[in-house]
Amino acid sequence: MTTYIRAHAVMSAIAMAAGMAILWLLGNPHVWTGAIGGLAAVALRGWYLADEVMDEVWTLTSSSLTGPYERKARLEEIVKLRIIAGSVQIITREGNKHLIKYQPDPRAVIDRINAARQKQAA
Repeated sequence: MTTYIRAHAVMSAIAMAAGMAILWLLGNPHVWTGAIGGLAAVALRGWYLADEVMDEVWTLTSSSLTGPYERKARLEEIVKLRIIAGSVQIITREGNKHLIKYQPDPRAVIDRINAARQKQAA
């Protein structure tokens, strides 16, 4: 949950700055309202999606990685793992992309998946 809140704090800062910049470029004398709008938009998004995102569970077995909504990646089909802003992206040989979101230590997740892949290959 801490990672989720931190990600939304960063998004809020970006949205607030963008809202203010847009209003400034448009010549609006009330530039400060862009900050309120950006913060409100990201806060609403965070509140609305929190239950859904926090319920997503990825399970690593000896042969595959299974996620929510019947997502599945066989370990031997994974060609790339990378960190994207606190999440782990999985890319398969077929070009499928999966995202394990809001990980407190994405590097540890990648290391664990790679260890399972090496164990399977042995």
